[in-house]
Amino acid sequence: MKILHTADWHIGKKLHKHELAPDFDLFIDWLCQTISAREVELLLISGDVFDLANPSSEARKQYYRALMKLRKLDCKIILTGGNHDSPAMLNAPREILKELDMHVVGGLPEDLADTLIPIQNESGQNEMVIAAIPFLRDADLRSAAEGETYAERVEAVQKGIENTFHQVADLCKTHYPNVPALAMGHLFAAGMSTSESERDIQIGNLAAFEATHFGDYFRYIALGHIHKPQQVKALVPTFYSGSPIPLSFSEYADKKRVLILDTEKGYEPESIAIPSFRQLLKISGNLEALQFKLSELENSRALDTLIELILKEESYDANKILGFDQLVTEFQKPGFEIVKHRTDFTHKIQGASALYNQHTQLQDLKPKEVFEELISRHEYDTETQKEILAAFDELLEEVQSDDKTAADA
Repeated sequence: MKILHTADWHIGKKLHKHELAPDFDLFIDWLCQTISAREVELLLISGDVFDLANPSSEARKQYYRALMKLRKLDCKIILTGGNHDSPAMLNAPREILKELDMHVVGGLPEDLADTLIPIQNESGQNEMVIAAIPFLRDADLRSAAEGETYAERVEAVQKGIENTFHQVADLCKTHYPNVPALAMGHLFAAGMSTSESERDIQIGNLAAFEATHFGDYFRYIALGHIHKPQQVKALVPTFYSGSPIPLSFSEYADKKRVLILDTEKGYEPESIAIPSFRQLLKISGNLEALQFKLSELENSRALDTLIELILKEESYDANKILGFDQLVTEFQKPGFEIVKHRTDFTHKIQGASALYNQHTQLQDLKPKEVFEELISRHEYDTETQKEILAAFDELLEEVQSDDKTAADA
């Protein structure tokens, strides 16, 4: 049997207010082509189907459109909930989807046997069983006891994860003896490399689960939650497929993929690269370097390239800030969009209290005296310094006028 493992779709995700819906649509089209070309019979989606627990109507429509496209391929689908998903929302159409050979386990059921989904061959015999374990919430894993320490709570969560997987393994042995079993999971395994788009799981990263505690019963464990594709050090083949599209600028260099198992050959998966539909760029340098790098850009992707622009300068300079803001505002190049920009100064501005020695009290100084001391630390020419002081006087007068008006009211 050929099985495809993916996870962390995050439908409805926005990258700095920029919609990633077109990226997901292109991924689904590619996924359908891959399933058809590789004759995949089973699709595993290991959690975080949506980016928000209460997704928008557009995100829900995109989800159902994706399922209908996949359904046309006569491929069985098993989908579990992640920490971003609402179990109730995912489970709502479960009975209808089941009739279409799509199995959804949004949250941990009361009866763990309900996580077991048998896969039958053409003769109607059980060929395999999938333990579809969703994201395990704190309430699923332990009962809160008054007086527990933080360390004890973390240990209880970790032990709860271990017990859940072991109990499900025992159920597989009981209900489906001598049938290969695979497991799905959505959690943070110890030692994994993460990105800024991931939210901490359980009680922070200290609750990272030691993957050897999964045991050695399952032939393969298909994980979700970590967006960077990677293998987990465990007793059986255990992998994060990673997210199919970049979800943050920290993922700009990740090689996105899906994993395909051919059980006739074994349970080590083959990594299939997903085409890059959109490029995320981090561009940094001083003002002159940024201007040059932006002018040299060439787009070779189907979708607009999104840019994070970082101004790096030795010292704070109001003129450079003004020039940087102007560069961002006026940037117009087909196929490119600056969606995030920030400044990074090697020598940061001191706080007002740090401008004077410890014997000087800030409350004894006038605002203009503090400002004059601040700009004296920078190498402005005389004309620029006059313009800055004039602008400060104008702002100060406006603030004092507003304060007076408020006091007279």
